Amino acid sequence: MAAASYEGQRRRFARQAIAPSLLFLLLVAGLPTLFLLVTSLTPGALVNPGSLSDFSDPFINYKLLPGDERFVGSLWVQARLSVYTVVLQVLLGTGLALLVHSGRERWQSLRHLFVIPMVLPPIVVAVIWKLIYTPDISPVYQVARLLGIALPALTTHVDFALGSIVIADTWEWAPFTFLMVLAALQTLPAEYVEAARMDGADAWRVFGHIVLPYIAPVLVVCTLFRLIDSIKAFPLIFLLTGGGPGSVTEVTNYYAYLVAFNQGELGYSSAITVVLLAATVVISWVAMRASRNMGAEQ
Repeated sequence: MAAASYEGQRRRFARQAIAPSLLFLLLVAGLPTLFLLVTSLTPGALVNPGSLSDFSDPFINYKLLPGDERFVGSLWVQARLSVYTVVLQVLLGTGLALLVHSGRERWQSLRHLFVIPMVLPPIVVAVIWKLIYTPDISPVYQVARLLGIALPALTTHVDFALGSIVIADTWEWAPFTFLMVLAALQTLPAEYVEAARMDGADAWRVFGHIVLPYIAPVLVVCTLFRLIDSIKAFPLIFLLTGGGPGSVTEVTNYYAYLVAFNQGELGYSSAITVVLLAATVVISWVAMRASRNMGAEQ
């Protein structure tokens, strides 16, 4: 009885302790999400405030989405951006982690510099790359001119605009993979590597048969979390390209922003955002499952 009473008190205390946080989360996230869902069921427009309470055809916005070529195109742009950035971030971050973990002093001394881009505010990162991509003042363009190389304006060129966003986003978030993989490498039992080397395995065999399988769960989690965050590349696109040239860099959340604030169609913009939110929830669920599996294996 005493044990059961203690367990009941412990659970009540836990519920009371997290209640303020849950209430705050409900206010700052739950209510706006509910408003978003409700608005997506209306033809709401800024020029017609009364339309926000019109539920005569609640799924009209969702019916229009498949036929919206610009919306479908934004999904394709988002998919390309996500794939390019995630692959590069995982590869670059893993490579840097392996270099630092190798124990070479010159790489060890640079480990703190690798993390700087990730801790900068996204708008600061966007401003930095805006300066780098501006031909008149960019040191990159000045060096290119000295070398006799004619570089196009990357952010306004159809063939390079998306690539310029990929480079900036990779620079900002590759440190996330770097930190995760480095932490995993530091828990790798040294005796596994030593035993493999004593058996005559070279560096590539050690990496392929011991190191890579050990860090594989971490790489999966990094990939999934970066996929989730790749949907939030809004500051870079807003400041560097504005979705252009044309709609080459117009991802889905930026298109939703334009629909809401440039065209004033709040209902349709909300429907776009709900679809994007649903995709994010699915990816988040997969990430949580992968994280649990990784914890079980460890």
